[in-house]
Amino acid sequence: MEAVSLNTEPIFGEGDEYGDEGNYSMLEYSNEALGVQLKRESWPPIEGLEFESFDEAYDFYNVYAKGQGFGIRVSNSWFRSKRRERYRAKLSCSSAGFKKKSEANNPRPETRTGCPAMVIVKLVDAHRWRIVEVELDHNHPVSPETKRFYKSHKKMCLAAKEVQKTAPVKEIHTIKLYRTDVVDSLCNGHSKTDERDNGNSMDHSKHLDLKEGDAHAVYNYFCRMKLTNPNFFYLMDLDDEGRLNNVFWADARSRIAHNYFSDTITIDTTSLTNKYEIPLVSFVGINHHGQSVLLGCGFLGHESVEYFVWMCRAWLTCMLGRHPQVIVTDQSKLLHMAILEVFPQARHCYCLSYIMHRVPEKLGGLSGFEAIKRQLSKAVYDSLKISEFETLWGEMINQHSLGNNKWLQLLYEDRQMWAPVYLKDTFFVGMLTISESSEGGSSAFFDGYIHKHTSFKEFLDKYDLALQRKHLKEAIEDFESRNSRFELKTKSNYEFQLSKVYTKEMFKKCQIEVEGMYSCFNTKQVAAEDEIMTFVVKEGIEVEGKEKETRQYEVVYETSQTEVRCICSLFSAKGYLCRHALNVLNYNGVEEIPSQYILPRWNKEYKRKFALDVGFSD
Repeated sequence: MEAVSLNTEPIFGEGDEYGDEGNYSMLEYSNEALGVQLKRESWPPIEGLEFESFDEAYDFYNVYAKGQGFGIRVSNSWFRSKRRERYRAKLSCSSAGFKKKSEANNPRPETRTGCPAMVIVKLVDAHRWRIVEVELDHNHPVSPETKRFYKSHKKMCLAAKEVQKTAPVKEIHTIKLYRTDVVDSLCNGHSKTDERDNGNSMDHSKHLDLKEGDAHAVYNYFCRMKLTNPNFFYLMDLDDEGRLNNVFWADARSRIAHNYFSDTITIDTTSLTNKYEIPLVSFVGINHHGQSVLLGCGFLGHESVEYFVWMCRAWLTCMLGRHPQVIVTDQSKLLHMAILEVFPQARHCYCLSYIMHRVPEKLGGLSGFEAIKRQLSKAVYDSLKISEFETLWGEMINQHSLGNNKWLQLLYEDRQMWAPVYLKDTFFVGMLTISESSEGGSSAFFDGYIHKHTSFKEFLDKYDLALQRKHLKEAIEDFESRNSRFELKTKSNYEFQLSKVYTKEMFKKCQIEVEGMYSCFNTKQVAAEDEIMTFVVKEGIEVEGKEKETRQYEVVYETSQTEVRCICSLFSAKGYLCRHALNVLNYNGVEEIPSQYILPRWNKEYKRKFALDVGFSD
């Protein structure tokens, strides 16, 4: 068993800083039979490059960093406990993270920005260090013209002065690279791009990176499950050489859950985004308690449209060809293209909480970040009309000169896939975050059970445990929903009506809206045309812990069908009526919530009443 130790200090000393007097670097790449030298300045770090030692990997990234205009440091190190032997390290931009808050009277100003730029290197055998993960983008300006000298460059100058004491100081670095496909591609003028935007990487990485014993563990697990549960489903994708490209599986519970809860799903690729050792892809729905429920999962050998298509088709085959209505994912363009091919009728949306969590990473280094963050949140969460969103977004871009920010440009181009104001007609069953304080978004199903270095074999051991605990939690909620009497907090007939039919957790969420009716006031009809009436409902809302401000919500009410629609679109986002709509129903003397707004999927007896497909009857 290996213990993990985190080392946040640079491996090299940090003394006085030195001036910049030229730059010259030499890279040598070879295997034992080759002795080829290449003179090249500031090669970019690329996954797959290998070095003879950790120091050479550090020097390589340091040379690149100096050429680009930033410094580096060792932000994390992992050691084997017995010999204190380093086997993995993270080299980050010197602006990564944030300094601890100082209690001094005059603390130094914060110079770090939480920059995500980094490389991770790993010891792959006794003498080789390989780059296994790369992030090139910074969240602050960098330029080769920068004259600032960073502490990580001290070692470079010292080495240069030792070699050329009598000549003008130039930096000399000879770094030996092992010959790999990655190095060959560099020598031929090609480089590997971000796999989440480009599916054309090299063949050697297009299959699962299995360690010794992993393949047997996966196969034995599938065989055991198939024997004990005939409804267990799995598919394995092999290449011409018998190597495992992709794997998909779903147990009987997941296949049955699909019958109940596949209207809106999320395809969770957190493990791919965060570069976990296991490339896990999970298909997740929301059950009648508002909990995440697993609908199948798999291991993806390579991020490409072709492999995502295989995974989606495997899931669709497993579920007898029934398509979901809405699919939520992160911002992977490759996955988006696969969804268009496999699920052409589904509405594909990007996860808003995923996007908003990336804001500090992408914008944290900009001047006026806090103001930018506030304006962005206001545009996203407070806009009730498309025109309001466009106006607020434009003001943010213009006031902070963000017209050339590529990340914001891409966000704006895709705004119809993630901004709530564009998704009012899409049913999300709680997967859409519509306010900063509200719950929403799709959290990873296996949170707490896997981490970045979980192996395939270890995951399969934890898989059953995770599902057992999730099923137990659902069973407890089922029992409490059927056998408990819910506490009523108002005298509203709406609250009493909902307490009779909904599960405990969903009733609690609806109860908040019923209570919220009392914060609404001055309901007034402003227009009428035949049987359609338009109302304006005012609500006092507390903003950032300050005094309440009054907001107006437009609600349309159709009398013949007793249909009601609020501009806040809570029903589409969460699956239950908002306080504004309830207020209008109450204003018009409607004593019970209309049946079309009492969704069967939140019913405490939903799974008992719902007819299962004959294919899953056992």
